[in-house]
Amino acid sequence: MQEIWISGLIVIALFYFFLILPQQIANRRRRKSLTKLSIGDEIVTIGGLIGRITQLDADRVSLEIAPGITVRALRSAISHRLLEGPQATREHKSRKTT
Repeated sequence: MQEIWISGLIVIALFYFFLILPQQIANRRRRKSLTKLSIGDEIVTIGGLIGRITQLDADRVSLEIAPGITVRALRSAISHRLLEGPQATREHKSRKTT
């Protein structure tokens, strides 16, 4: 009977360490990156639009997707920020190793 409890606890621990914890870490990183956005950053939305941030509100952003064309989007719809130069290369390499 005790072996069943131990094996059940092991399964729960494995689920936590392999499924739940990595997702929580990814969510923390994403929230942190969304709070660091600033005007002028080039970003990609979840839908694939690439644009430069022209205005930031608490939950919305305005993106210039082409000269003179501005769209509004929710901050939560931003997938990631595009980086340029040596910093982009370093971050890209570090993402591959994790």
